[in-house]
Amino acid sequence: MTIKLTEIQIVPVKPKDGLIAFVSFVLDDSFFVGDVAIYSRIDQQGYRLVYPAKTLFNGLKINCFKPINKPVADEIERQVLADFEKLIEKGKKTEGINYEQSK
Repeated sequence: MTIKLTEIQIVPVKPKDGLIAFVSFVLDDSFFVGDVAIYSRIDQQGYRLVYPAKTLFNGLKINCFKPINKPVADEIERQVLADFEKLIEKGKKTEGINYEQSK
């Protein structure tokens, strides 16, 4: 299965409760996907994507969108996190930032 992500834009945020960035991207030149959160994993080994959900007036949460099969979810995560890792490395080299210490 080939999934093409383009226009990946990552916006780091001040880390809080595991949230470290937001990402948007274009999927297969056809669908804009935005407001996807990047969280550190609970075991602090890597990162995970969290797709947006809407909370209704009665407290019920519904997903706005998300991958519905694991291979697609895994490939999107792989591509996004590869760009995120590049961003971290670039920050370390250009500004001397040690991202791992800021978690």
